[in-house]
Amino acid sequence: MTDAPREGITDRVVAALRSLRALGDRQSTQRALKPEPGLPGLLGAVGAALLASTSATNDVQDTLNELASRYGKPELRVFVLPTLILIEDPTTTPPQTAVFPAEGEPLRLDQVGAIDHIVRHALAEQPPPDDVIAQIAEVTAKSPRFGPFLTVLGHTLLTLGFGLVVNPALSALPVYAVLGVVVGTIVLYGSRISTLALILPVFTAFTVTVLVGLVARPLVDDNSLRLVAPSLVSFLPGLTLTIAAVELTSGQVMAGASRLVYGIARLGLLTFGVFAGLSVIEGTATSSSGSQLGAWAPWCGLLLVGLGYYMFESAPRGSLVWILYALVVAYAAQSLGNLLLGAELSGLVGALVVVPAVYLVARTPGAPPPSIMLTSAYWLLVPGSMGFIGLTEAASGTAGAAHTIMATLGSLLAIAIGMLLGGGLSKDATAVLKAWQHRSSRHAPRTALAARATTPNEHE
Repeated sequence: MTDAPREGITDRVVAALRSLRALGDRQSTQRALKPEPGLPGLLGAVGAALLASTSATNDVQDTLNELASRYGKPELRVFVLPTLILIEDPTTTPPQTAVFPAEGEPLRLDQVGAIDHIVRHALAEQPPPDDVIAQIAEVTAKSPRFGPFLTVLGHTLLTLGFGLVVNPALSALPVYAVLGVVVGTIVLYGSRISTLALILPVFTAFTVTVLVGLVARPLVDDNSLRLVAPSLVSFLPGLTLTIAAVELTSGQVMAGASRLVYGIARLGLLTFGVFAGLSVIEGTATSSSGSQLGAWAPWCGLLLVGLGYYMFESAPRGSLVWILYALVVAYAAQSLGNLLLGAELSGLVGALVVVPAVYLVARTPGAPPPSIMLTSAYWLLVPGSMGFIGLTEAASGTAGAAHTIMATLGSLLAIAIGMLLGGGLSKDATAVLKAWQHRSSRHAPRTALAARATTPNEHE
């Protein structure tokens, strides 16, 4: 019983090494990177699109295995990494392995919704693989729904909303608005400049820190780091770190470790940018905090986060209400968890509640795919800003930074466990519902036949 899984893992590792060796050959590399028709090409295109939708590698692998089974090729071996997908066909002599890179930019929410629809249709109807590949290529090349002005406005609202949730200080609101416009403009146009795109997190963090130090701090008596963090929300790798924790707890060691290193490196780049900004203005991160607004402020922040997220990430039409629903459920559950278990474990309760709640309403006509609602909820649950503040405080020598970093790591693990438990509950409930429906459908014909047999014929 224990040798079969070990042999399967060994076969996958051998196949991965064989494919990576083939990448050293120029002709093999060109052949691997060329889009392939047929089912392997479909699996590679779907896998790359799902990874660009910030899906965990274990979920992507399960989806690809199910697609291969639905298309009548369950023997295909699938190996998924965050930037690479390997598809091996052991029925050929010798076994052929197709390599598909997954290094594209993260997809917007409208693209995520379209990819989810394509995958669901492929699972249900099994259209020709080449048609599915063409549809995915069309979706990934689609332009954003909103223009530059609304995109920057969305980032401004997103910054204001997160500011009200993280640090609802009245004097800080104008700073959030200005920094939201600045960072939104940098994100929109800076990524189009190849040289600047390489150092965009460092450049952005440096710019906003200098602006806060030179302009805002003389006018606003507040913690400089808490003023900077909400404006950098689009750079914070909280979601990446949480997905890494999910992959590690699911046994995906290579994927989880590489994603974890990437997330920490991105936090390090942001930290370096802030530290460089503080060095230039010859200042330090103050520990004071401005006068806080009432308990209503975070709830207003949720409304701004939802609207800003809808515009900045170009969400599908009609999804704003559902995004707000996911945000409210996640924040309410997290607040309840904070009262019951403390701040470090509040994310566990939030994720445990929001995942089944989202999958439940996803069955409603007109609701967007669960991935769109869950992504927005994870952005709210993930304490990426807290980890960023902790690293920056450590770099600037602020007391208590180590405790903040450790609390962030604990929160990430708690959210990951909550996601796994919530997803498991949703799958179990779905399986029970399908079993009940199947049982009802089996008894329905018998009841109809019995009624038909006992009903006298009206012509008699």
